[in-house]
Amino acid sequence: MIQQLINDEKFTNIQKAQAGLTRLFKKAQSTRSFYRVMKNDKPLGVLIPDNLWEDLVEDLEALSSPSYLARIRKSRSQKKRYTLEQVKTELNL
Repeated sequence: MIQQLINDEKFTNIQKAQAGLTRLFKKAQSTRSFYRVMKNDKPLGVLIPDNLWEDLVEDLEALSSPSYLARIRKSRSQKKRYTLEQVKTELNL
């Protein structure tokens, strides 16, 4: 399922983050979300659970790869398209 990252954003203030850091990380990991930490209604930073961080780093690394980007450009330029059912059949899903 494709999900926009912004939908996963939650907010907490610095006092709650300091008092329950482990709890916030566990909750964020179980809900695949992240917390923007605020102080006086101004953002200080973001708490990201390790599983989400690893996914983001992997995506950033892929997007910095010239060969990966070249394959995407090549694929987008091709006229041949596949239906979802064709892809599922090819992948035995």
